[in-house]
Amino acid sequence: MDSEANKWLAKIQESQKGKLKIYIGMSAGVGKSYRMLQEAHNLLRNGVNVKIGYIETHGRKETQALVEGLPVVPRRKVFYKGKELDELDVQAILLLQPEAVIVDELAHTNIPGSKNEKRWQDVLDILDAGIDVITAVNIQHIESINEDVKDITGVEVTERVPDKLLQMADEVVNIDLTANELITRLKEGKIYDHSKVQQALQNFFRPEKILQLRELALKEVAGQVERKVDYEVTAKERPFKHEHFLACISTNHEMAQRIIRKTGRLASYYNSQWYVLYVQTPKEAPDKIALAAQRHLINNLKTATELGAEVLQVKHTNIARAIMDTVAEKEITTVCIGKPHLNLFQVILRTNVFNQLLKTLSANDVDLIILS
Repeated sequence: MDSEANKWLAKIQESQKGKLKIYIGMSAGVGKSYRMLQEAHNLLRNGVNVKIGYIETHGRKETQALVEGLPVVPRRKVFYKGKELDELDVQAILLLQPEAVIVDELAHTNIPGSKNEKRWQDVLDILDAGIDVITAVNIQHIESINEDVKDITGVEVTERVPDKLLQMADEVVNIDLTANELITRLKEGKIYDHSKVQQALQNFFRPEKILQLRELALKEVAGQVERKVDYEVTAKERPFKHEHFLACISTNHEMAQRIIRKTGRLASYYNSQWYVLYVQTPKEAPDKIALAAQRHLINNLKTATELGAEVLQVKHTNIARAIMDTVAEKEITTVCIGKPHLNLFQVILRTNVFNQLLKTLSANDVDLIILS
């Protein structure tokens, strides 16, 4: 009876969580902040207690004009390295308990000493308090497509948001413009100050780059909608077998990053549970590997957790055996590994255990994906 009561209580508590709406854009200047402020005015007209938690107008006149007439929660003043800086005041929002709050710049990193390292973590706290959040983020800040963005723009974005936020959102809306419309807005000084326009046109705001980022944004939102249909409609009518992914990583930093991101993307696509496995062999004991390698490993496991994976750290003398044990224990359907340093077929021919791993996976209908 107690367990039933607890289940029921958990359901009630879950339903009391705030709803999350995310506006996504291919770049700065597409109109995400403007759209959020329009929505805030609309909610206010309909009697909803909505407040501006944080909005970034970037000095854009049309955006600043929309802030007029909206109740704003004063920002938290913080001194850092001799400068006075503004932060989202989460405590003030929790005390005021509005029905909904606007929080811009979702990928923002908070000033050291803040309760949370990232603003998206602040948003989770606000949602837990039963307050709806309307927020915005650019496509280049989504964790699992970080490498795609780097290939397009040549820049690695350091402020990133885990995909799980998109997955838990009740609504994901794409703010779309054509490349020509965006460049026109830039030339008119509606995105950056006129002094920065020429530099922006030569770097980020080139038609071919905008086109590729636009494609990424459209695909991402389309994928989220497709998964929502799968989860809320199809699964109710015809329950489907959930995939279970296992990403196997080593202390090779760049390879591990790639495996985690790509497996996270697959798991996100199939709306399924996934795991990251690190097997520590005797030669990889903490006193035998470099401090930098240990630090990279910790960061990669942290990234995996943020992306929604369950991290498994196992000590074993045989990596293939550890993978087989995990596959059986967690009912894995797909194993993702990095490309071996040796020719794969040489590995298969020379190592009986790897051969055994392939046979075990095959016998249990487990797919093996070798990521480049």
